[in-house]
Amino acid sequence: MYDTIIRNGTIIDGTGADRYVADIALKDGRVAAIGEINEQSKNEIDAKGKLVTPGWVDVHTHYDGQATWDPLLAPSSWHGVTTVVMGNCGVGFAPVKEKDRSFLIELMEGVEDIPGAALSEGINWQWESFPEYLNALESFPRAIDVATQVPHGAVRAYVMGERCNSDYAPTKEEVDKMAYLVKEGVEAGALGFSSSKTLLHKDIHGEYMPGTFSGNEEMLALGLGMKGLNNSVFELVSDHLGEDEEWEWVKDFQKQTGLTVTLIATTAPAYKDNKMYNLAEQARLEGHEIRPQAAGRPTGVLHGLQSSFHAFVGHPTWRDKLASLDHEDLLIQLRNPKIKAKILSEKSVIKSGPMQDLPTLMGLVFPLGENPNYEPTFDDSIAGIAKARDLDVMEVMYDMLLEGEGKELFYQPLGGYQSYSLDYQKKLLEHPNVLFGLSDGGAHCGVIADAGMPTFIMTHWGRDRTRGEKLSLEFIVKSLTSSTAEAFGMFDRGRLEEGKIADLNIIDFDAMRLHRPEAVFDLPAGGRRLVQRPEGYEITIKAGEVIFDNGVHTGALPGKLVRRSNEKKLVNAI
Repeated sequence: MYDTIIRNGTIIDGTGADRYVADIALKDGRVAAIGEINEQSKNEIDAKGKLVTPGWVDVHTHYDGQATWDPLLAPSSWHGVTTVVMGNCGVGFAPVKEKDRSFLIELMEGVEDIPGAALSEGINWQWESFPEYLNALESFPRAIDVATQVPHGAVRAYVMGERCNSDYAPTKEEVDKMAYLVKEGVEAGALGFSSSKTLLHKDIHGEYMPGTFSGNEEMLALGLGMKGLNNSVFELVSDHLGEDEEWEWVKDFQKQTGLTVTLIATTAPAYKDNKMYNLAEQARLEGHEIRPQAAGRPTGVLHGLQSSFHAFVGHPTWRDKLASLDHEDLLIQLRNPKIKAKILSEKSVIKSGPMQDLPTLMGLVFPLGENPNYEPTFDDSIAGIAKARDLDVMEVMYDMLLEGEGKELFYQPLGGYQSYSLDYQKKLLEHPNVLFGLSDGGAHCGVIADAGMPTFIMTHWGRDRTRGEKLSLEFIVKSLTSSTAEAFGMFDRGRLEEGKIADLNIIDFDAMRLHRPEAVFDLPAGGRRLVQRPEGYEITIKAGEVIFDNGVHTGALPGKLVRRSNEKKLVNAI
């Protein structure tokens, strides 16, 4: 007898093939049969009129600390994600010497905006080496599967100590030791190695993260530590993608090892003139397994009084008198006409980036409201609203911050949205070498809420887009499941096929939507994070067990640690 049979669902199986109506039987955590199934089971689920898909595989998250205390790994698990990959962007918590624990916490807090107090209270350090970290992850019960990568920052700190985040060039002995640690971690089960070479990534003291200034010889040597280890991935976050020197060593590494390289560009020029698309196309034409990552929309900072950022954070009155107030007291002060007049008369002390010209910036800041629109026009922006009302743009921004008891949030896309269109994003997403990624689940707790990216991609690109062409649901599901899983060597999931792990979503697609992001204070030590809740996921199944029923956790914790295997197919994760 089967454990569960899902009846009459519209199956989008993750292969890219057309949808079809059929039953799916599950047994012992696996897909046991698909078709017209006459047998009975212990548990029958009626999915008529609903989509049945594989569980989403999110390869770019930052749950490295949260995975040691939170069995749900929300908000990703709320959004149908059944497997997450951590250890991205070169940051993580292993290997680590006891004296360096606070350094890695400060690095994660600075780079990924995860409250340091939450990490300090939440992490129960049970490891020094990377294999020991994997064992600690494996011992913790959880709802969904986790996998991770060896982070360059932690490796450099372990070997080089206080010199790790300087431009000091490591000795050959130090490079060899780092390469050994990468190999050790990947042999033990890490899915790969990640590094960051962007000036955007700093710790809480403003120091650049370890690896930022690493030379190509060091990068190549650490990557070559994985040579011969099948299914391992080299992830590179870089300001220099598109530069000839960087591109050549990346291609050289891929050619020497045959391993997958996944790239994340961090500068606006990388997206100008189709540069990232052209790099993906060059890699495809030359036969290189080089996979740029792209999100379903530009990463967006959320402005708001419950966010870490808004247009007035650099104004003297805010900094000196208001920033430390609790929310209710803050609203009282901001509603005072004298305080309002004073703030609006001031200039921001932040003189870098777009904050230099706040009125112009307001042309790219959009109120989200109850039904967030992530492809807005200029008329939807604060500047557009001010123009339509013939009001001062900064006064409109001030007044709208106070709406909804000061809980409204405002979306500011970071780069790539000056045309007020996602047409280029669509072109990038459609390229066969591009991976759907960059949800940053678990990170940027105070300014970004992109962990619901799979739900956004399904609803916006698969159903709701009105200002351009959509993407087919078959393509979207494949991109969120088998494409990401197989790029990271996880061949036992991502498709609804007999023998695959039974990770599934049953979706009421007509009801699927994203709510407005909100601030919650549920991290250890009362830490704040911005989260976004979905509707439409009727049931999420992990390894054959229902883990969420209409958004409510059932109590089931079937999730495991996924370890890399040298085999062409990954060993079972259940």
